[in-house]
Amino acid sequence: QVQVVESGGGSVQAGGSLRLSCAASGYTYSSYCVGWFRQAPGKEREGVATIYTGGGRTHYADSVTGRFTISQDNANNTMYLQMNSLKPEDTAMYYCAAVFSPDATIATVACRRPFLASRFGYWGQGTQVTVSS
Repeated sequence: QVQVVESGGGSVQAGGSLRLSCAASGYTYSSYCVGWFRQAPGKEREGVATIYTGGGRTHYADSVTGRFTISQDNANNTMYLQMNSLKPEDTAMYYCAAVFSPDATIATVACRRPFLASRFGYWGQGTQVTVSS
């Protein structure tokens, strides 16, 4: 059974940093797409960053480019989202999501912008990030 589990959320003041972790298990594919999405109260879920594990190519939303970094630790099947220079508008529930498919094209397309949540079949339970001014 495929599982995606996030951790690492919390509260921080503006300008601070947090690192989120996403552990994936129960899959058999060596290359797949992992994305971070976020949803603030009253707003739609938006894609923040993605990484394709078969090569490590990354994509970012304009709102986080230069501040957030997505990375992978293949040995531990864990992906990270390093968030620096946090702003109050980054406050949201953050979700890790994954696309596992025998067709590499499906995963690579999911990793590209625009980030469509409907392309991701596996989701974690979410972790709250709160940035105070």
